[in-house]
Amino acid sequence: MKSIFPYLFLLCISSIGLNAFAQSGKSSFLTEMGVREDSMKSYAYDIVNARQPADRIKADSIFTRMLVRALKEPHSFSYPFDSLQSISRLYAPDSSFRIFTWQLVRDETTFRRHGAIQMNTADGSLSLYPLLDKTEFVKDIDNAITDNEEWIGALYYKIIQTSYRDKNFYTLLGYDENSFRSTKKRIEVLTFNNGKPVFGGPFFSFEEDSLPKPVQTRFSIEYKKEGNGSIKYDKELGIIIFDHLISENNQPEKKYTYIPDGDYEGFKWEKGKWVHINKVFDFKLQDGQAPVEKPVFQNNPDQNSSPGKRKNR
Repeated sequence: MKSIFPYLFLLCISSIGLNAFAQSGKSSFLTEMGVREDSMKSYAYDIVNARQPADRIKADSIFTRMLVRALKEPHSFSYPFDSLQSISRLYAPDSSFRIFTWQLVRDETTFRRHGAIQMNTADGSLSLYPLLDKTEFVKDIDNAITDNEEWIGALYYKIIQTSYRDKNFYTLLGYDENSFRSTKKRIEVLTFNNGKPVFGGPFFSFEEDSLPKPVQTRFSIEYKKEGNGSIKYDKELGIIIFDHLISENNQPEKKYTYIPDGDYEGFKWEKGKWVHINKVFDFKLQDGQAPVEKPVFQNNPDQNSSPGKRKNR
């Protein structure tokens, strides 16, 4: 009988060779993506921090092209780009997609958000949906359903995945610089229809309120620049918690006068929608006791040192 040792030896050598080849390929991929990321960092920084509007706009344009080229690399979905600190990069909890968002401040009254959704494809090829900020053209944001080409711009800092009747829903918490007087934070639900992103839908219910009002497609709060309003997700409670706001000088028609009063409202996920809770706690919390999420770019989530506010260089 012929010995099978030579065949086992060859099989072992072949396996070692394939493993070495795979490791070499991975190393080459990381090196290539690292070089691309390094070349993008200064532009990502200047989008937010350059002093002159023309420099910020130029940086935004160059960065966008460089990001798209980098994402065209096979299997780029697995590369985190974690040194791009001025760019929000969020993976869906089930890793089915990720979202890039960032903000461009043209001047003290003009804010633009940019972004893209990258889908996780089986073969590593690029499937990308650019997010085109059309906020100023949408008349009724709280009742609009849009796609990626009519996006209500925001810098996303949290994705919450829920499900109902075998369908996945991805709730996005986002930050909107809005204006020089007020800031907004927003909650909206992202779904996919035939693989394409849809923002909004009949998901925010007020049916349990003492004075019920119609369902909304998204929800937002607006408050004065120094108001420190917050929207956070408490995973243990399964509740989105946000500040109850009041006008500090009894001018409720002027949202830029709104500040938190120490009470909290919320939304709980029930049967495919977020149901409003008028009062999450029946007592007022002391400062620092509320559940805290860390919004992108903010060391202190209760301070509005926004990503759109430029640093002196």
